[in-house]
Amino acid sequence: MSAGTRPPVRLGLIDGDGIGPEVVQATRQVVDEAVAAAGAVPIEWVPLLMGHRAIEEHGDPLPEQTLQALDGVDAWILGPHDNASYPAEHRTAVAPGGAIRKRFGLYANIRPARAFAGVRAAAPTIDLVIVRENSEGFYADRNMFAGSGEFRPTEDVAMMVGVVTRQACERIAHEALRLATTRRKRLTIVHKANVLPMTMGLFRDVCYEIAHAYPGVEVTDEHVDATAAHLVRAAADYDVLVTENLFGDILSDLAGELSGSLGLAASLNCSATHAMAQAVHGAAPTIAGRNRANPAALQLSAAMLLRWLGTRDRRGDLQHAAERIERGVAAAFEAGIATADLGGQASTSEFTEQVCARVHRR
Repeated sequence: MSAGTRPPVRLGLIDGDGIGPEVVQATRQVVDEAVAAAGAVPIEWVPLLMGHRAIEEHGDPLPEQTLQALDGVDAWILGPHDNASYPAEHRTAVAPGGAIRKRFGLYANIRPARAFAGVRAAAPTIDLVIVRENSEGFYADRNMFAGSGEFRPTEDVAMMVGVVTRQACERIAHEALRLATTRRKRLTIVHKANVLPMTMGLFRDVCYEIAHAYPGVEVTDEHVDATAAHLVRAAADYDVLVTENLFGDILSDLAGELSGSLGLAASLNCSATHAMAQAVHGAAPTIAGRNRANPAALQLSAAMLLRWLGTRDRRGDLQHAAERIERGVAAAFEAGIATADLGGQASTSEFTEQVCARVHRR
């Protein structure tokens, strides 16, 4: 099927809070340029509401209209949310991002961390991907059918439930091992089975069982505390890491900082059928509306989304567009163009213009 006869990709576009509208629109610009440069049919964008604007218009930070609309798109880009600043009645609810992940079964959270030429990094040779199990583990909002995984039987006692199932371990192991086959063919299982032998032991053992189906991948395992120390000392030793939900959240933030900044930390939440691009960083309300935010993380997240769609739908044009975004961001950094969080002087719009110009280069 030629590019001209392919149906357009429909992508949901959710601005969110704080710097969200700025970085989401900057990402849309870069995606449009890359898709055009790759010769693909233009994206059909579907703007949707979440966060403060959704509360103002619908009385809910994540209205049912938005969730229903997500059912009708191919994938979506999610801006950051600032639920700590929502009216009191909305602060105790599950955060919008978590609610979306649970509703659509986005069990895999793929978080790369790599150093870029032109960006000062604590680990200048880091190039790894953390594959985080996203549906259960030690997260109170994701591990129960109804209610919270945290509770207080008395005023002075608080308890939590951590859930680890064979099904979730198997599918995240497959995700990580498939990814490792496309990279340097090394996988590290990160766990804490020495003190959590049943839950983390199950996670570790199931990952090893699944690894038998991928004989070309070298598989090892480590305790999470050892991995944290090793990342600081020798991050370049790692290729792909697979781990539990909470451990993955912590380690990916550490890896993002080692690569230069959380402003570079891209992320894809996905299942076999749905995917959501969402940068790791927050809403940064103190700089919202000032054209100072770093859009690179969400732009790189969008590249991951296009690559996921290209793989799922066998669309080489979308994969080429993803490559162009990644090259464009990297080339801008190498040329010394960066926002203030990375020590540069470029505004959000100036950085985006520079990336857009570079996605057209071969």
